[in-house]
Amino acid sequence: MVVDSHCHLDFEGMEEQLPAILARAEAAGVGLMVSISSRVRSYDNLRRIAEENPNVFFTVGTHPHNAHEELGVTAEELVQLAQHPKCVGIGEVGLDYHYDLSPREAQEANFFVHIHAARRSGLPLVIHSREAEDDTIAILEEEFALGPFVPLLHCFTSHRRLADFAVKIGGYVSFSGILTYKSAEDLRETAAALPLDRIIVETDSPYLAPLPYRGKTNEPAFVVKTLEVLAKTRGLPVPEMARITSDNFFRLFSKTPRPARYA
Repeated sequence: MVVDSHCHLDFEGMEEQLPAILARAEAAGVGLMVSISSRVRSYDNLRRIAEENPNVFFTVGTHPHNAHEELGVTAEELVQLAQHPKCVGIGEVGLDYHYDLSPREAQEANFFVHIHAARRSGLPLVIHSREAEDDTIAILEEEFALGPFVPLLHCFTSHRRLADFAVKIGGYVSFSGILTYKSAEDLRETAAALPLDRIIVETDSPYLAPLPYRGKTNEPAFVVKTLEVLAKTRGLPVPEMARITSDNFFRLFSKTPRPARYA
């Protein structure tokens, strides 16, 4: 069984087709998925989706694109909302200097609030970092010195030094469908070099569908294609790679109960 550690089941076009999407995931061997928050104000809908579907869990947080919209959200509020039994992480949060849809000052302030919430709650911090490696490392280093928390670099596409730093402080790295793209040789080299016990897989659906589905709407069932490429990259059988990434997921997202099918 495979876990999709990062998808957006509440996004337009996904929620409307959710029963079919979940059925296709189950048929593909994807037995559990985490629907990731992009706005705290979407919490009630994410919670409802998770409560109605046994194999779906969720997070709470504000995406860097939306940081300026939710600067009033406090670490205390995040910690309180995260007490729901199916809320298993904080974020996604971080820095995106590619699109700069939110002022960088707002992104940074938002990042600090979420780090504090991750530290207080003990939940993993789901991090989005795009073209912001230096500032991401600086913030993580500064905050980790004040007290530990567990970072997860989601949809990793950065240079290896960011991945190495995250692993150094006890973090994890997640690979999306980008790993399957022909142009992603550098990314596959990073995936081949990282410790086996620190890597997981995701779709980031509805975005970034892996080959051979590139250009189509992504969905959790497709995470199997990323897993297959990761297995090939590491020189391992696909079932073994599935076991390793699932073990890593449950260690990282330790609040998530482990179903018998993942034993």
